[in-house]
Amino acid sequence: MGSTTEQSAIEAAPDSLSRPGSGKVTHLVAAEARFHEREARYRELLNALPAAIYTTDAAGRITFYNDAAVALAGRRPVLGTDEWCVTWRLYKPDGSPLPHHECPMAVALKEGRAVRGEEAIAERPDGSRVWFVPYPTPLRDESGAVVGAVNMLVDITHRKQAEERQTLLANEVDHRANNIFAVIQAALRLTRASTVEEFRRVMEGRIGALARAHNLLAQSRWAGADLRRLVDEELKPYLGGDRPRARIDGDPTPLSAAVAQCLAMILHELAANAAKHGALSSPAGRVHVDWRIVAPDRLALRWAETGGPPAGAPARVGVGTKVIRAAVAQAAGDIRFDWAPTGMACEIQLPLAKGVEDRPPQ
Repeated sequence: MGSTTEQSAIEAAPDSLSRPGSGKVTHLVAAEARFHEREARYRELLNALPAAIYTTDAAGRITFYNDAAVALAGRRPVLGTDEWCVTWRLYKPDGSPLPHHECPMAVALKEGRAVRGEEAIAERPDGSRVWFVPYPTPLRDESGAVVGAVNMLVDITHRKQAEERQTLLANEVDHRANNIFAVIQAALRLTRASTVEEFRRVMEGRIGALARAHNLLAQSRWAGADLRRLVDEELKPYLGGDRPRARIDGDPTPLSAAVAQCLAMILHELAANAAKHGALSSPAGRVHVDWRIVAPDRLALRWAETGGPPAGAPARVGVGTKVIRAAVAQAAGDIRFDWAPTGMACEIQLPLAKGVEDRPPQ
């Protein structure tokens, strides 16, 4: 890595020293010292760089690599033996194997040109993989002949993972948007009202419940929603003041996106019914919501009303009850109503985070 003049002087040293009375000994020793000092400085500089860098000779044999190359490859290549690349195994972006003698560094040496715009995947001996972009560039002597090459490998694993997450998120948002449109269509089909104004009010309430669930899901990047926040959002008008009308007991519990969407509709219909016919229609009425985990993947939520008008099983199944039962069925759950004189109560069992098919309520 020293200058051509210094290297030539060092190589010529034996002939110069063989001539008696040569006055070049001091000069050659100083040149050699400067050459090795500069060589050491270059190696220290390359080792300090965060990018993986290595060099080869004209035949592709590894002649140097820095510490970052070891970290990327997960191994220490054998100098003068390993060829073309410091990595253990290589793969193309589509996952198919990439032989070392066909890698970008091999192409650069064999064709005598810099290779750009390629990506590859390196597999370490421990099985982990790294996406990287190589920048192989031939090195030439004064006559223009290729004497080796230098390559820099830039780790883009985090970028690829971010791109994959972004793609998955976009697909999930598209899927959820289509699903929520189907749910709204089902709500329109199930809603009955005697006037246009009543129809508008009922639909606004149901769409609002879906919107609140949608916001919670968006905040988690569609990973799911917390049950407590979902209940808080639906009962918010009854939680404040000196004498709250609603009480919530339960630990934060993650729900899948599909279950959260269904439960939002269920809670809205229960709250709307309580405000119109049940406990929340009376100043003394109260609602208590609590939940518990009854199996590793199953949740039991209880809604209990007290202090309102006496409860009794309805003579016919109303639209709200139909919406509730349809949403419970969509979430692969079960519901049981208890029409006690002290107030209506129901217990809903739902899966926590898996096994839910996204389909609109029927």
